Amino acid sequence: MDNRSDPRRRWIAAGAAGLVFLVAVVVVTVNVSTGLAQTDRTIPLMSLPDIPAPAAPTTDASSPLSATWRPPADLPAGGTIGSVRIPATASGFSARDAQVYLPPAALVPDAPALPFVLMMMGQPGDPDAGPIAAVLDAFAAAHNGLAPIVLVADQLGDPDVDSLCLDTAEYGRVETYLEQDVVGWARDNLNIEAGRDAWTVAGFSNGGQCALSLALRYPEVWGSVVDASGTVYAGLETEPEVLADVFGGDQAAYDATKPATLLGKSRYPDTMAVFTVGSEDSVMEPGLKDLSQTARAAGVAVTYYEVPGEGHSLEALDGGLTEAFGVLASRLGLGPQ
Repeated sequence: MDNRSDPRRRWIAAGAAGLVFLVAVVVVTVNVSTGLAQTDRTIPLMSLPDIPAPAAPTTDASSPLSATWRPPADLPAGGTIGSVRIPATASGFSARDAQVYLPPAALVPDAPALPFVLMMMGQPGDPDAGPIAAVLDAFAAAHNGLAPIVLVADQLGDPDVDSLCLDTAEYGRVETYLEQDVVGWARDNLNIEAGRDAWTVAGFSNGGQCALSLALRYPEVWGSVVDASGTVYAGLETEPEVLADVFGGDQAAYDATKPATLLGKSRYPDTMAVFTVGSEDSVMEPGLKDLSQTARAAGVAVTYYEVPGEGHSLEALDGGLTEAFGVLASRLGLGPQ
């Protein structure tokens, strides 16, 4: 069934005029492991309108969206961010509210189905759509209002705990939450395109590791992955404790979860991956560069990019995401870089 034909995924197209905007201060909290300075970010949040009745799809799947899209005269100058609670029906995971970014093209009547991005931020930290929204607003300005719809989900639950992006007795069924509850909610509620070529999983730092791991475990779901300054594998900073407490001392079981192991056992000939890192990030850069080479050897179409002069910082994330969506623009049907 074509996702575009189900307007439960098109709530913004029919309800844009009735959105209720709130103003909230979202605090980006980080520590030495993420390297981001604490920042106050004022962003608009939106409430969800009622789900409209079914209607026919409005886009031509045979051509790239950039070739068929004609922006209306009243196209908004920028996108918007909304806060949503995603039921943990399958997982039971206690997650914080997610945030949704809707680009300008999603905010007009009869909006087209758009590519989908699932994003995770670092640890500690919040599911904050602000950084990727800023990048995609700039992208949309250069692409007639077109950009992906983004859902920034919480892979941590507790910002002080690394959940490992796995199903574990210690931290809950995080993998199930992301791949079943979150993905299922997105399919049911967002006006997003069907098909893995239009779907990207992305993340920063802890979230970058999570994104890459999901892309490798679920290649039938994710056509592309953006690993921005990601850790090389889950639990890297507390490996002895993770090995003992989560895996019962079973090194082979722990190693089996690591991206490098997955890349060594399978090939990914139709997956695109963009690895980005600050050129001055002495902690993340060596391992991420090696991991990108391992991915290339496994058949992944790899782009590796170092953000000049940056460490593990918000600027490295911004520069990395800007590069990544320039690389992915054509695959996502949004036009050239």
